[in-house]
Amino acid sequence: MVHKRKKNFLIKYLPNCESRKLEELKEVLLDSKIAQNQPKEEIYYMVRGIDFFKNLRFDITIFLSKILGKEYVKTKGHFHLGDFGELYQVLEGEGIFLLQKGKEKVKEVYFVKAKKGEFVKIPPKYGHVTINPTEKPLIVGNWILNNVKSEYESFEKLKGACYYFTKEGWIKNKNYRFVPKLKEKNSLKRLPKNLNFLFGK
Repeated sequence: MVHKRKKNFLIKYLPNCESRKLEELKEVLLDSKIAQNQPKEEIYYMVRGIDFFKNLRFDITIFLSKILGKEYVKTKGHFHLGDFGELYQVLEGEGIFLLQKGKEKVKEVYFVKAKKGEFVKIPPKYGHVTINPTEKPLIVGNWILNNVKSEYESFEKLKGACYYFTKEGWIKNKNYRFVPKLKEKNSLKRLPKNLNFLFGK
């Protein structure tokens, strides 16, 4: 399941990618007004179904280096419908993954910094956002059960995850009723031996 990127990887898959535009992120940005200037600007790219392993699907997401107002470029963020997890692997660059358990009242929130080749486990019931905090492109791959659906409405309603990552550091999202202290956890250097969390076990 470790995905090794071939030389022509981007050339092969970019023509089939789906882009996420700035206007689609306006509901989750610290400063939503910046989406008014260039609403059609492409922020990141998604390629789904690059590979399959049994009933798991492998996707990639490609981030350029951008600043969205004060924030570094990020995904829209989502929860999963059902008790299913996800497994990320950094293919190029360095990323930050923000994970939170709970919606308006957050029970736990932490971030993971990961470099090329490292893994980040998303447990069931955790909403998550991927961030590119560098001046270089970030490419991440993810393994997820093929029929799992994403839920974006919770983050849209609350104007994003419970913390924003900006040029000034982490800023708490004041739209939440309760947000605990932000913690940092380590990335995984190797593929986890137990992958039951992907299947809701």
